Amino acid sequence: MNDIFNRFVKENRQLIDQRLNALFESDHDLNPDLREMMEYSVDAGGKRVRPLIMLAVLKTLGWKIGQKELTVGAALEAVHTYSLIHDDLPAMDNDDLRRGRPTSHKKFGEAEAILAGDGLLTIAFQWLVSTSFEPTIQRNLVSELALDAGPSGMVAGQLLDIQGNTRQYTLEKLRHLHELKTGKMLLFPAKAALIISDTDSDVARLIVDFFRQFGLAFQIHDDIIDVTKSSAELGKTAGKDQNLNKNTYVNLLGLTNAKAELHQVLKNCQNDLDKLTRLNQGIEVEILEGFLTYLK
Repeated sequence: MNDIFNRFVKENRQLIDQRLNALFESDHDLNPDLREMMEYSVDAGGKRVRPLIMLAVLKTLGWKIGQKELTVGAALEAVHTYSLIHDDLPAMDNDDLRRGRPTSHKKFGEAEAILAGDGLLTIAFQWLVSTSFEPTIQRNLVSELALDAGPSGMVAGQLLDIQGNTRQYTLEKLRHLHELKTGKMLLFPAKAALIISDTDSDVARLIVDFFRQFGLAFQIHDDIIDVTKSSAELGKTAGKDQNLNKNTYVNLLGLTNAKAELHQVLKNCQNDLDKLTRLNQGIEVEILEGFLTYLK
């Protein structure tokens, strides 16, 4: 990772964690048992990739980051954590380990985990409308998040993933599945930054395309490390998708071809950044480029 990206991640991950803690602590109406369950999964760690994407795009555009921007980042992490809790449930992927610790349903019980996820999903929208952004920006953030996280986006992708347990998908179908399940919630943070900064230009379109390609690369990489790394390294059960013969890039293409596909998509990402610097010679893309190092 480049030094600029390293500093950005270290500083802003800490700010995101601080904002999450502050939001939980300031909500005196929150049921204490639910709070414990919700914070258990939020505090389990993770790279905070989604809020970092939003903050990175804002910084790239020269936008000053304050409490309201960090609140949007916290909302993104809440939605992401909800999706992990539900994804691990026995009725879904039935996993015992997440981020190196027992999954929510293993710690608290299945019904409690469902409610913890429900709580995180809904509190995210509470946090979004608590910001001091103009009403139009709030409305657009809420609307876009509902679309990308809901039955037109991530939830639809999760359904396709479950349905794929009993059928073989084509590569085109698999890409569509992950564009919804994984890609939408990696693309939304970039769109959120563009909404906040009111950026609508060729620069914005290249940033959107970069993170659309990044979402695809992220999933291919995830499928690869599922079969090449240990559970201790992953912080979750390794080899599970392979053992269940799920629709993954490795199962459809083989490990060698999946790696080649990842290489090509990362090349497409870099091409977008090169176009961005040619379009706007004053723009600094080192932070955006740093996200690609997660996948190499």
